[in-house]
Amino acid sequence: MSLIMELEFIWFTIFVALATGYAILDGFDLGVGMLHLLSKKDEERRLMLNSIGPVWDGNEVWLVTAGGALFAGFPIVYAVLCSAFYVPVMILLTGLIFRAVAIEVRSKRPMAWWRWTWDILFSFASFVIAFALGIAIGNLIRGIPLDADKEFSGDLFCLVHPYAVMIGILTVSLFLMHGAIYILMKTEGELHDKMRRWTNPTIIFFIVFYATATMATLIYMPHMTDAIKERPIFFVLAVMDMLVIANIPREINLGRDGRAFASSCLNIIFLMMLYAVGSYPNVVRAINDPDGLSLTIYNAASSQKTLEILLLIALIGIPMVLAYTTAIYWIFRGKVKLDSSSY
Repeated sequence: MSLIMELEFIWFTIFVALATGYAILDGFDLGVGMLHLLSKKDEERRLMLNSIGPVWDGNEVWLVTAGGALFAGFPIVYAVLCSAFYVPVMILLTGLIFRAVAIEVRSKRPMAWWRWTWDILFSFASFVIAFALGIAIGNLIRGIPLDADKEFSGDLFCLVHPYAVMIGILTVSLFLMHGAIYILMKTEGELHDKMRRWTNPTIIFFIVFYATATMATLIYMPHMTDAIKERPIFFVLAVMDMLVIANIPREINLGRDGRAFASSCLNIIFLMMLYAVGSYPNVVRAINDPDGLSLTIYNAASSQKTLEILLLIALIGIPMVLAYTTAIYWIFRGKVKLDSSSY
């Protein structure tokens, strides 16, 4: 394998790792947002907001870095995806903006209507972001139409199909479960007890759609299993994923919320690894001609010199992001308490 091929694989791995980091960290943010309206008491909603208050903006940095890695390492892919997913991306950005504003301003006024308005926007934006991300992943798995110039040749309606909708709902259910476990881990008292009752339904919701999406992928997306058929060692990833999913309700029932959250994080890691293994070497699969028109990590990468420089920057920048993230979570560890500076 040549150096450039090694660099292409490294950058594909970096992109998947950054996307996984975003899914883990902002995933529970989005889950908390979707669960926000289930609580009727303002104090409980403030506790839920403050559980993510110190970290939500830092979590979104991982989305920015993943986008930057894609733009720098695979600019053709970045251009095609921005063209194909223009409307979903705009919806995603709108959701991120409204969600951020809602977090910051909902407690600035004491009026009930003011807080309810921003609470609704916060929850709705969280759902829209999660669903839009799932729609995008569903289309990347299935493929999108590309023309002879390897440019997007479809329209918005070709992106909204049953499989993409299913993956969108699966993503929503995954983040709901992830967020419920996070709140359970970060709260105590009445809200903690209430969240313990909510957690099992979110787990069941996720498992149902996980099983449904897995069956649909095996039946209708056989290309996602080719790598496992060629290298059965990758089947270990699927087995490990099922084991950590089974461990989540076990840890919840034993009252070990931290271990349940760790299992939920591992679940996301294994799901992303299965996606990467199944799609490799394609980054954008051409549904109309997978062999001839798909954008792979080899035909869509930047030049060798660019990848070498970017790798050096990544070796400096990624440890800094990891150090910052670790420090923030360490500083704000423990149960959430409300005080005069809380949201």
